[in-house]
Amino acid sequence: DVQLQASGGGLVQAGGSLRLSCAASGFTFDDYAIGWFRQAPGKEREGVSCIRNSDGSTYYGESVKGRFTISSDNAKNTVYLQMNNLKPEDTAVYYCAARFRLRLMLWVLWSEYDYWGQGTLVTVSS
Repeated sequence: DVQLQASGGGLVQAGGSLRLSCAASGFTFDDYAIGWFRQAPGKEREGVSCIRNSDGSTYYGESVKGRFTISSDNAKNTVYLQMNNLKPEDTAVYYCAARFRLRLMLWVLWSEYDYWGQGTLVTVSS
């Protein structure tokens, strides 16, 4: 059974940092792309970042580019999202998702992903 477990959220002050983890099991990790999405109350689900493990390609949403870094540890089947210089507008529930051989031009579309984790809450105080 495919499982994704998101963790690492918490409460931080503006300008602080958090590292989110997405632990995957039940599929061949290298064949999948892992995306991070976030959703705040009353807002649409937003693509944050994506990494395609087959070639290491990464993409970032414009609002987080330069502040967030996505990486993979294939030995641990885990993807990390290092979030620096956090802003109050980053407050949201963050979800990780997996898609087999994702076309990166479609990475930002949450409907393209096959599997989803439960989400982890990130709160950034002003």
